[in-house]
Amino acid sequence: MRVGVVSLMHESNTFTFATTPLASFERDRLLTGDAVLEAMSGTHHEVGGFFDGLAESGIEAVPVFAAWTMPSGAIAADTAEALTERLLAAVSAAGPLDAWLVAPHGAAVAVGEPDFDGHWLARFRECVGPGVPVIGTLDLHANLSPRMVPTANAWFAYRTNPHLDQHETGMNAAKLLARTLRGEVTPTTAGAFPPLVVNIEAQATAESPCRELAAQADDLRRRPGVLAVSVLLGFPYADVPEVGAAVTVTTDNDPALAERYAADLAGWWWERRTEFNGNLISVPEAVRRVATAPGPVCLLDMGDNVGGGGPADSTILLHELIRQNVGPAVAVLNDPAGVALCGEQGVGGSAVMSLGGKTDDRHGVPVTALFTVRGLFDGRFEETEARHGGIRQFDQGPTAVVESDTGLTLLLASRRTAPFSLRQLTAFGIDPGRFRVLVAKGVHAPVAAYALVCRTLIRVNTPGVTSADLSYFAYHRRRRPLYPFEADTWTAAENS
Repeated sequence: MRVGVVSLMHESNTFTFATTPLASFERDRLLTGDAVLEAMSGTHHEVGGFFDGLAESGIEAVPVFAAWTMPSGAIAADTAEALTERLLAAVSAAGPLDAWLVAPHGAAVAVGEPDFDGHWLARFRECVGPGVPVIGTLDLHANLSPRMVPTANAWFAYRTNPHLDQHETGMNAAKLLARTLRGEVTPTTAGAFPPLVVNIEAQATAESPCRELAAQADDLRRRPGVLAVSVLLGFPYADVPEVGAAVTVTTDNDPALAERYAADLAGWWWERRTEFNGNLISVPEAVRRVATAPGPVCLLDMGDNVGGGGPADSTILLHELIRQNVGPAVAVLNDPAGVALCGEQGVGGSAVMSLGGKTDDRHGVPVTALFTVRGLFDGRFEETEARHGGIRQFDQGPTAVVESDTGLTLLLASRRTAPFSLRQLTAFGIDPGRFRVLVAKGVHAPVAAYALVCRTLIRVNTPGVTSADLSYFAYHRRRRPLYPFEADTWTAAENS
């Protein structure tokens, strides 16, 4: 038996100003054929799990298409069309196959196609035919749409945030597909969509309330006839009708049971909706807490969450750290112009520089100080452990490390890079243990790395395109009613 493997992934933040061009995918990942296998096999990514799971089941994997780029603005219309056409062309060129494994992100938005994942998955399903088994994986932050659900026979979402189980998720999908091909099971899937948005701060799966939600899902998984259960926490930074929570339940040839269990889990979640609000610790308060917290302290800059589309150059926390004179601190900023200036000075050179805060007025103003260049690097590093995103090889472009006389150390990157790995610091001579404060531009994704060296982690309600305070954003397309924006009942939401 031969199984095709397809992946088209993007997490789209519609509150950023710029759209995402095709060049972003070409730079990060836009592959067909054997190049997919070469790039993805042996990784902690779900596509790596696809390959390992199929091999374990004695099934030939046919790598077909893989595209991904960093979370950013909505995909440009011509880019979305080009990606879809390239994917479908690669699928057609692969010829008839026994089944397919697909890996969308689940929160992709394109200009003119708000439900871009639903769009390309529907066209993919038309291309391969209705009777061919398809099993897919989803990011835990998918904004699942009713259009997406029937495009696959079963869905498997990550269960952890930070996402450390991506490979396992891909393996589970491949194993169920193998059972389907052997005629052991007939997966049937139903979705349910409780009308609520889960605050990004409340999305840590090892903590309450997600821990209790996961226990409910585990209970369903143990019941007879259940093949898979997925809980989607949603991605709140997409102004689309699909934004918000969802669940899927897959049963063995029992659609009514799948619908009932999905509705039950969604109902349990809805009844506890108020537990999924964030704490929203202000910037001044978070920095004040540093004085008495066991250190080192990691301040998680939620408003500039690079893994959610943040620009990676917010300086709001840095200015407050300087104002309160907290002590030695380190942060990573995306600042190509700053890197170029450091190159002109050379290692050991000093100059008054204005760094960060260059994207827009929502993320602070530059930090201006006398900085000394401590190092210049090519920006490449490798992460061998399972970390959020499943990425092994990183390239943040030409990189500089600078230090001010106030104890602020900045790693300046030429390419926006999420803080998924401590190697982003240690590969360039920065010892995390010598700092009182480490600023990480994320919410949950950096925890898997930074918790290794930080005794305290504080999620900070900074402003920006990924702020945890949802009142910061003007939504125009979202469904109504939707908690916490409206307090209408479940019945009213279902009837809307």
